[in-house]
Amino acid sequence: MKPRPSPNYLAGYPTHLIDQVQQLIATDKLGPGLLRKYPRCHEVRTDRALYDYVQELKGRHLRNAEALSKVAFDGKLHVLHKALGLHTTVARVQGVRLKAKREIRIANVFREMPEEFLRMIVVHELAHLKEREHGKAFYQLCQHMEPDYHQLEFDLRAYLSLLEATGKPLWPARQDGKLRAFSALPIPVPHAGSHSDPDL
Repeated sequence: MKPRPSPNYLAGYPTHLIDQVQQLIATDKLGPGLLRKYPRCHEVRTDRALYDYVQELKGRHLRNAEALSKVAFDGKLHVLHKALGLHTTVARVQGVRLKAKREIRIANVFREMPEEFLRMIVVHELAHLKEREHGKAFYQLCQHMEPDYHQLEFDLRAYLSLLEATGKPLWPARQDGKLRAFSALPIPVPHAGSHSDPDL
């Protein structure tokens, strides 16, 4: 069996941004920059807490969208589907009726990340309740729910590139309830809509 190629989290971004991220990784400046910008990890650890978190965002922005029957962290998602989040419709027979249930699964890697990154991936998956395809209307809906969507997505992709290169998470399981503080260079800012979105 051939090994799977590493994902290119920055595919579709302009070359100069990819080069900046790679340079920051090579000089050990990206991690401290991200920690400065996003110093704290969120507290959403369980599937129940994730469900409540998603429902709160859905209630605020998509009240009329289809109900969600399940929201959960998924340890196999990133490996099997090459995705960080997944929305599905599960059809079940109940008596003589066919009933569809909507589910959202979020990759386990988001358990130990800043709340901003979790919110970005949740917004992305919620947008699929209204817009199936990654088109203009989809990204407008994402930005309606999270005005900094494009910057958060870029920063997340930069972090995932760093994680892929080093294997070391920036927001590991907390020790003594404290996180380290860093100061560093700013992270490059992408232009909105400056990349093609392979599935998150």
